[in-house]
Amino acid sequence: MHSEDLRLARKLLDGDDDAFKRFFDDYFPRLFRFVLRRADRDTEAARDVVQSTLLKGVQKLDSYRGEASLFTWFCQIARHEFSDQLTKARAQDRTLVALENDPSVRATLESMQWAVESEPDEALQRDQATDLVHAALDYLPQRYARLLEMKYVEDLPVENIAKRMGVTTISVQSLLARARNAFREAHETLTLGLKELKR
Repeated sequence: MHSEDLRLARKLLDGDDDAFKRFFDDYFPRLFRFVLRRADRDTEAARDVVQSTLLKGVQKLDSYRGEASLFTWFCQIARHEFSDQLTKARAQDRTLVALENDPSVRATLESMQWAVESEPDEALQRDQATDLVHAALDYLPQRYARLLEMKYVEDLPVENIAKRMGVTTISVQSLLARARNAFREAHETLTLGLKELKR
């Protein structure tokens, strides 16, 4: 019986702030190292798993009985969480095609690659669209904007982006999905705002 760990669990359940700070400072780095080995050194994926593990673990801490150490108990949650997130990432990857093939999103993203052509009206329209794209990118977190530029301006395959970022291809695909969604929302907001201004 791990009586010391049971006492810590009770303090956490009682809302002891000092105990929680000590717990977080101790457990986060240990769980991070534990997950990082399983996440192929993908620090972002490991951080996500650990944060989710700590949240879920604390929420069901009243089920901890002290048969194993508290750290071992959290490691078991981390294993399940890592497996769940890996499954979700693969499922999300299968749904990315729908978003990537969305004509408005695809056309807008690809406008980053447009070259100015000889027709003045067409060039003006493309310039305006390109300005809108860059404005939308400016709304995004820098990581998302850089990711979309690597994908759509530099035309890099996912594998190359993963190597450049030092993460797994699954992590890149997941980030790309989030970046595209954020871009689409920013672009739609800016487009609506532009229409309002023209009225």
